[in-house]
Amino acid sequence: MKFSGSYRAKWTHLQNRAAARRAVRARPVTAFVSAPEPRTIGSFARGRQLSAGNFMFAGHLVAQPDTSIWDLTPPDAAFEAQMHGFGWLDDLAAAGDAPARICAQNWTRQWIERYGAGRGPGWTPGLTGRRLIRWINHALFLLAGQDKPATDAFYRSLAQQTLFLSRRWHATDPGLPRIEALTGLVYAGLALEGMQAHAPAAALALGRECDARIGAEGLLPTRNPEELLDVFTLLTWATAALTDAGQTPPPSLSAATARIAPTLRSLRHSDGGLARFHGGGRGLEGRLDTALATSGVKARHKGDLAMGYARLSAGRTSVIIDAAPPPMGAASAGAHASTLAFELTSGRRPLIVNCGSGASFGAEWRRAGRATPSHSTLVVAGESSARLGTGAQADWLASGPRDVQVQLSQASDGLRFEGGHDGYAPQFGLTHARTIEMTFDGRGIAGEDMLLALPDTDKRRFDQVIDARALQGIPFQIRFHLHPEVDAALDMGGAAISLALRSGEIWVFRTDARAKMVLEPSVYLEKTRLKPRPSKQIVLSGAALEYATRIRWSLAKAQDTPTGIRDLAQDAPYHTPGPDQDAQPRRKPT
Repeated sequence: MKFSGSYRAKWTHLQNRAAARRAVRARPVTAFVSAPEPRTIGSFARGRQLSAGNFMFAGHLVAQPDTSIWDLTPPDAAFEAQMHGFGWLDDLAAAGDAPARICAQNWTRQWIERYGAGRGPGWTPGLTGRRLIRWINHALFLLAGQDKPATDAFYRSLAQQTLFLSRRWHATDPGLPRIEALTGLVYAGLALEGMQAHAPAAALALGRECDARIGAEGLLPTRNPEELLDVFTLLTWATAALTDAGQTPPPSLSAATARIAPTLRSLRHSDGGLARFHGGGRGLEGRLDTALATSGVKARHKGDLAMGYARLSAGRTSVIIDAAPPPMGAASAGAHASTLAFELTSGRRPLIVNCGSGASFGAEWRRAGRATPSHSTLVVAGESSARLGTGAQADWLASGPRDVQVQLSQASDGLRFEGGHDGYAPQFGLTHARTIEMTFDGRGIAGEDMLLALPDTDKRRFDQVIDARALQGIPFQIRFHLHPEVDAALDMGGAAISLALRSGEIWVFRTDARAKMVLEPSVYLEKTRLKPRPSKQIVLSGAALEYATRIRWSLAKAQDTPTGIRDLAQDAPYHTPGPDQDAQPRRKPT
């Protein structure tokens, strides 16, 4: 029997609720086998804001001083999920002062009182696993100065949630949600007295999930770099917890971390942040380096592509290119039409970026962020190179590039990437080909974008489109989205664009005379912000009239960063956000 998605969701909800009620009938009062060591990283600034009554979750800010988090009216389900996942405990622990401790202890106690009996939206396997990890990580912070009834209630709730998770982890979605649930179960089984029997089974299940979901080269079907980091972080936590408890991690678990680490190194820009593709962001500051160091895996990726991305790196410059077909099927629910898009970072400063995922700003921004014009690549007639489906699969990619050819080689004075995709062939008969060369010192980038009608079938299709457009040609734009902190200005009488970074570096962008070059507004979408950040983009525009159209462009570093400030942050200090302002947190580890 097949069930519709809504029916399945309702049935899963009822099953979770029933399992939660059964779990809380147990009345175990347990204790920790050993004092757990915090491994999560929080934001000191966000912790201070939370204790002041500024709640920022899922792109929404709710400012209600002197209010319990559980008295808020959540703006949407994503906001509510972050409340019940207790990720905010990392931030309060990072602040670590008396107001933060009081909030953490009061809000945890209130959750137990209001929802601990199996009520509320927090009783899902994924959220329960996330919550258990935070409660165990910050147990000393939560229990300091608490009386015996409060301590017993805390331990009892931990045990009840562990029992629930042991019965329902398999009901959560495969991939990251299931890995998070199983990691929480491993944590609880190792840390809690009387729950030790759950740890070995959960560790074995975690290893099986890794075998099923993580490819031979450390890739995820979604091709989302930040999601890969989240998975890797959870696996390193589980491995460390097992090792600290004197248990040997399953071979599948160790093998998965060994596969993922080299891939993540290839997806890391020179500033330490991840490339922003297929719904992923840069990752929480410090998380990638911490996870790589914890894993102990020193190997680097050996192939040309890492999870479908090509990397050019020299000097202090990194370029990461989406060089594979986009995901399809269920894995494409968050995928972007970004084939052959690239990002460029110089030192600590992103220069060329993709707009990013707008999921935290609503459905319209999320859809816009997935389109090809939101990426630093070529766009034909304003169309995306991959297209969304309809009906029940409206969130999935229904079509897109299938033949993506890539070659990495050495040029005479540097590194060369060559790639092409057929995403525009069915509609326009055109193949997009892109070449990017980087000098050995990283100070120069030379690029060429081509639109080619290759086989006879594509030439016939191209001719039909040209005829339908009254021989006006097929318009195209090559977009280079700039990071919001890049100051861009037309220079040399409009023949070039100067790009100034906060570090003092200056890059100069030029193109040949075959395309019109302008500066246009753009946006930078970050999940830690309350609204999109305004930025700019360089747009080269023209029209394809022949079977081969070529546009050349270049980026050259005209002025280096002064050595004395090369690696120092120059960001604005964190400020208290109002209802229409953005929060700019600086993070520090707990």
